[in-house]
Amino acid sequence: MPRPHVTLKLATSLDGRIATASGESRWITGEAARAEVHRMRASVDAVMIGAGTARADDPSLLAHTEPLPTKQPARVVVTSRFDIPVEGKLFADLDQSPLIIFGGERAKPAVQAIFESTGAKVERIAGESVDIAAVLSRLSELGISTVLAEGGGQLAASLLAAKAVDRLEWFRAPIILGGDGKPAVAALVLGSLADASAWQRIALRELGPDLWESYERVS
Repeated sequence: MPRPHVTLKLATSLDGRIATASGESRWITGEAARAEVHRMRASVDAVMIGAGTARADDPSLLAHTEPLPTKQPARVVVTSRFDIPVEGKLFADLDQSPLIIFGGERAKPAVQAIFESTGAKVERIAGESVDIAAVLSRLSELGISTVLAEGGGQLAASLLAAKAVDRLEWFRAPIILGGDGKPAVAALVLGSLADASAWQRIALRELGPDLWESYERVS
């Protein structure tokens, strides 16, 4: 099935954590790294997150660049149960940037109606959970050719497991959060090292105290 080109952005500690055990994550990386992420948003058709990120961070997902982009990316949320707050920033500025919410077929119709009343577009994917390959295929049908996935860990794992990530943009801050911190990538349940995806680093840059690494998929 055709799908958009997908870039997965990770902003982590040195040990690959995106938040403390309590969920605190603002801000792991510095201002220069965050500015690069906004430029990435401005360069793609859509920015995608999971429901956990929508609830924990309340992001707008708009590109705040100087000058502002002529066109804001569409905002995409993947949530099997429609469990994101309608009061959040994602539901603001829908005239500038459309919001597309993908949910499972068992998500509550009443919540769908509330979402649609705000102007958001709701797409249901067959199955109790949301098949990320089906999401990407539908985005392609909607004319979206480039996607920046910003997390969280479950969405990242789903994309990687489906071999649907073409490029990694990894920002690493010089801090260590430990094993009780929230991982950037949830469990992949690999049987052996041979099952792991392989990547080639194509760039390494310093952004103040942070490192910015770019990778392309090898296998």
